[in-house]
Amino acid sequence: MTKNLGIATDLYQLTMAAGYLANGRQDDVASFELFVRKFPANRSFLVLAGIQQALEYLQNLRFSDEEISYLKSLPVFAHMSEDFFVYLKNFRFSGEVWAMPEGTIFFPNEPVLRVTAPLIEAQIVETFLLSTINFQTMIASKAARIVEAAQGRSVVEFGTRRAHGMDAGLHAARAAFIAGCVGTSNVEAGMTFGIPVFGTAAHSWVMSFADEFDSFKSFHEVFPEHTTLLIDTYDTINAAKLATKIGASLKGVRIDSGDLLLQSNQVRKILDEAGLHATKIMVSGDLDEIKIAELLAQNAPIDSFGVGTDLSTSRDAPALAGVYKLVELNGQPKQKLSEGKTTIPYCKQVWRKYENGLMIGDEVGKFSSKNAEGKSLLQLVMKNGEPSKPFPSLQELQVYCQQELKALPEKHELYPVNFMYDELLVHR
Repeated sequence: MTKNLGIATDLYQLTMAAGYLANGRQDDVASFELFVRKFPANRSFLVLAGIQQALEYLQNLRFSDEEISYLKSLPVFAHMSEDFFVYLKNFRFSGEVWAMPEGTIFFPNEPVLRVTAPLIEAQIVETFLLSTINFQTMIASKAARIVEAAQGRSVVEFGTRRAHGMDAGLHAARAAFIAGCVGTSNVEAGMTFGIPVFGTAAHSWVMSFADEFDSFKSFHEVFPEHTTLLIDTYDTINAAKLATKIGASLKGVRIDSGDLLLQSNQVRKILDEAGLHATKIMVSGDLDEIKIAELLAQNAPIDSFGVGTDLSTSRDAPALAGVYKLVELNGQPKQKLSEGKTTIPYCKQVWRKYENGLMIGDEVGKFSSKNAEGKSLLQLVMKNGEPSKPFPSLQELQVYCQQELKALPEKHELYPVNFMYDELLVHR
């Protein structure tokens, strides 16, 4: 991270921090857990993403002199003791974090991340952690569905131009890669995260030439080993015939509009009749997992998919309502009892059971429980404000995520999660 992110938060995190300090609460130790209360529409599992960015934020969180001066200018802090601003100037996150690995499949009410730190520190970081993990998890979960629908065919993330800003596009590419996409059109994501980048030429390239074949030929001359031609600018079938003149070095063609089932069959026939059996067909254009599944159910001869808007905005379920709640304070359980928003107290662990390589159920209980069986999903990832182990590569996370998805039972909408309430009840 290249900038201080102290004020990348909601105001009430800072007013609470000031209030805690004014009341001598700086030595209280709090544990907060991040979880999702319920599935978004059309989801029966979620794929965790964004943990590395969350930990990098915690490790580098500072309040600059400029940020502190701005806070001093706010009316709400007009009468605040200078002690608070000195505290911010010296702020460093010193706590520990437990989290599931990125790429892990999880379910509602299972903690995916827990922060244990001095109360003020644990409070200030809530907004950034939620924003980062909610967004990337939402995109990874959508991408997993799309990759599954593609049945082994490549999926490239194409969505930056429709994402909710360039930062969203950058991290959508990361989350999508973890969930199985082979690459992205986002060049910054390629440089930042090492994700393979893909791209052809747009309709404007074709339209800038007086003759369509001249546009194809000129592009091939510049990129002889990487030529995938966009063939639906005018007439897809005629363009496919023109494209065959490039010869066997033509890597692929892309269709971005129209009846993709009909056109992919017609184009495949044209390519094969010209002896271009190795030339691939890519399709794009407002695709999602449902459309992809329908195309392949009808044996469309499509080799890869470019998916943009629906992937990078998770258009059918565009928000993930993850929450971050206090579960222990100074070793004592804390529980929120609001109607419809009751929380489960105590620091918890999630144990996952397997049978014949498939997940068969999770148990959620006290972190210290001696009664649970299975694989412990929450791992220590930060201690004393520093990562406790190196971050895995994105390629490693992608492999792990694919293993998780393969272990998911077919009827995952019925996946059993057992809460060990006899341990988790707070006796009043």
